[in-house]
Amino acid sequence: MSGAPAGGAVPAYPTGGTTIPGEPWSRGVERGADGAARVGGVDVRDLAAQHGTPAYVVDERDVRERARAYREAFEMAFAEIGAGVDVYYAGKAFLSVGFARWVHAEGLRIDTASGGEMETALRAGVPGSDLGLHGNNKSDLEIARALEVGVGRIIVDSLVEIERVADAAAAAGVRAPVMVRVTTGVHAGGHEYISTAHEDQKFGLSMAAGEDGQDAPAMVALLAVVARPELDLLGIHSHIGSQILDPSGFEVAAEKVLGLRAELAQRTGVLVPEIDLGGGYGIAYLPGEVALDPARIAKDVAASVAQSAARLGTPLPRFSIEPGRSIAGPAGLTLYTVGTVKPVRTDDGVRTYVSVDGGMSDNIRPALYGAAYHAEVVGRLSTAEPVLARVVGKHCESGDIVVHDVYLPGDVEAGDLLAVAATGAYGRSMASNYNMLTRPPVVAVRDGASGVLVRRETVDDLLALDEG
Repeated sequence: MSGAPAGGAVPAYPTGGTTIPGEPWSRGVERGADGAARVGGVDVRDLAAQHGTPAYVVDERDVRERARAYREAFEMAFAEIGAGVDVYYAGKAFLSVGFARWVHAEGLRIDTASGGEMETALRAGVPGSDLGLHGNNKSDLEIARALEVGVGRIIVDSLVEIERVADAAAAAGVRAPVMVRVTTGVHAGGHEYISTAHEDQKFGLSMAAGEDGQDAPAMVALLAVVARPELDLLGIHSHIGSQILDPSGFEVAAEKVLGLRAELAQRTGVLVPEIDLGGGYGIAYLPGEVALDPARIAKDVAASVAQSAARLGTPLPRFSIEPGRSIAGPAGLTLYTVGTVKPVRTDDGVRTYVSVDGGMSDNIRPALYGAAYHAEVVGRLSTAEPVLARVVGKHCESGDIVVHDVYLPGDVEAGDLLAVAATGAYGRSMASNYNMLTRPPVVAVRDGASGVLVRRETVDDLLALDEG
């Protein structure tokens, strides 16, 4: 049981060798007396036999419950302060036709970040009015399509884009509903790359005033929208990061945005009707971590914005939020089959490398962000002494790590089923075909049955794109 983990702190080995049921697994994951896990009432051995591995497995009931919990918590908290609120599922976390139908049926709208995400939601039957279109570099085709299908809002990200959207609206003979994305200077999240409100990054328009008292870029953008009759200024949008576990950042950012709204009203008489506070609500990836509670964050943010609006002397706008990871992430796991098990001697002793049949092509986050995940052997019971292991993939990269450090049974062997928790967000949506591996299927489970949301790719699928 030797070998030091990458982060320097040895992860705790759970009593009995398992954290199931409980965080970071979905609510539908449990173990039977024989040690095999079930997800949504379906035995993982049956899932592997029917759908193969690797496979993303999504607990439909858990997705729906989390979507409903966010909507109800925010509606209740904001109703208490006399404000309305909409919840937009952030489709970038994971989106398929079936998944879009689930969250929309639970009363959520959908935020899309590309033409592809927009078309997926439309294919699911989500009306354009319930969609938003994000992106820092939207194409002319994406803008034109958004106007054609009547998206509820286009979040503009630059001065140039304001003119492009206005010109497109004029050409189409419509008035485009827009929000202006601003950067508040409040940034939070688990990694620099996913903190999105600091100044030195590609998203949004800064609220920091220029030299010699010049208007901040955010104010310049708002004034530019007001000046174009082809544009309907719905509101102001902010997003401070991802995987946020401290709600104080949302409260500070909300006060800044409400202040900007009040300043615009003083200067132009235009009091924008909506403020979007973004998302980024954190989840548990490891045993012992505690996710943000929807009821708590809703109450805290509602109380904060009510106080800010009262200080500013402005009526409350309608609000919107965009949880994505916090709905999709905990509801999913990735199921692998173990291949090579290799003890490797290190300066600290021996580390057991456990290779699985996927890797960085189905979960790039450990390689990209150093993200930490938890894994367990889920196809059988083991009473073997645990060993500190590193779960790795089959790609031709030394950085192809799925789980940096985790205790696994000392008798882990080829053919074992291994599951990685909390991969429902950003696993499939960031997947690649590196080394020409095919992307795994997305399998939905509920009430003892499974079905395919997204089928497994084949080599023929890859070669169909090759013109030879």
